[in-house]
Amino acid sequence: MLIREICKKTDLSKDTIRFYEKKGLLKVNRSKSEYNNYKEYNDEHVETLLLIKKAKRFGFTLSEIGSLLELVNNNLATCTTLKMMVNNKISDIDKRIADLIDMKNIILTSLSNAEEICFANIESNNCKQLN
Repeated sequence: MLIREICKKTDLSKDTIRFYEKKGLLKVNRSKSEYNNYKEYNDEHVETLLLIKKAKRFGFTLSEIGSLLELVNNNLATCTTLKMMVNNKISDIDKRIADLIDMKNIILTSLSNAEEICFANIESNNCKQLN
């Protein structure tokens, strides 16, 4: 199948598919026809692209997806290795959440300090104006 067909089946743009090819996530051969130099996609490519799409939705980076695809392509993707990858992603998410909570608390503390300084200045200016 041609790229426009695979775009319809995966709901991905041509640019996205070509980007994944460039990154080495999708390996596609050119047709052997003497009349054109098209890339030939098959159902396996569709499955790979749908896997990439799903993994991205779960928050995996392209590098992590590349590692996952390497395991799948080399028949090394076991339940244990996949579970380990998912647990690592969950740990990364937990760390990001903790970092965001810390950042939020720092911002709230800074805001509170700024409000105290502003109110102190407003009160002292108002007092001067009243005298």
